[in-house]
Amino acid sequence: MGIFTKAGMTMRMSSVRALPWAAVLAATVLAGCAQPVEEPVPAPEPVFESPADLTIELLREPLPVNEVAMEALDGRSMSTADWQGKVALVNFWATWCGPCREEIPHLIQLQERYPDHLQVVGVSTDEGDPADVAAFAERMGVNYPIVMATEDLYREFPGVFALPTSFIVDPGGSIVQTHVGLISPNVFEQEVRHLTALPTTVSVELIEENNTTRLVNAAHATSIPGLDLSELTPDQKERVLQRLNEDGCPCGCALTLAQCRINDSSCGISPPLAERVVAEIVGSD
Repeated sequence: MGIFTKAGMTMRMSSVRALPWAAVLAATVLAGCAQPVEEPVPAPEPVFESPADLTIELLREPLPVNEVAMEALDGRSMSTADWQGKVALVNFWATWCGPCREEIPHLIQLQERYPDHLQVVGVSTDEGDPADVAAFAERMGVNYPIVMATEDLYREFPGVFALPTSFIVDPGGSIVQTHVGLISPNVFEQEVRHLTALPTTVSVELIEENNTTRLVNAAHATSIPGLDLSELTPDQKERVLQRLNEDGCPCGCALTLAQCRINDSSCGISPPLAERVVAEIVGSD
């Protein structure tokens, strides 16, 4: 049996009494070294008011987008792969297109409000100097990248027969909707919010692939059935398209010449009028 001295007993009891305080001190030090808990970032509020009964339509079977490399007009290199994790709104447009110009401020607002959830990409179909497109975008205050249209982009985003045409690409990299013409910005916004799990009260309807073949209102056609524009200069083509999308057809359809040619191929009045527009513009040069 061991022999304990009074001094030894005192020392051991002091050590036992000190243990709880040591634990408290250690916990305090560790707590001080721990990283502070970050508060969750609040979801951005909607920019545009939406009706309570709004329904958005998305493709039941999204269409995958292959990787395409691009160079923005500001010199940045980018790829469709860079959009992974965000919704991409790929907007085909032109500087001469009135509905496109009307739509741009809404796209600017959406890009500003949803930088972590949305990537707007403008695809210019202008056939002139890209520097003119860049200057136009700067005057408009565009805050998203602008690229020039290429065959690769047309292949991955098919069916651009009118401007503006906007493709909605989900965070996984597949097209879930195509909009032709001037679309209410609250539709774009609610699509973004739904696809990125932000709070929304809209209903969602899954649809089959919609092969749009008719020119809708508030859109400018980029090709006219029965009219060959391939021999025109880029400037002439833009002026012709602008005229055809503005001049009304007198056949009684209440459409522009461009819309009449697309919506009613049997009309016998619009073809000669469209050809006359081409002849006038070519003749003026």
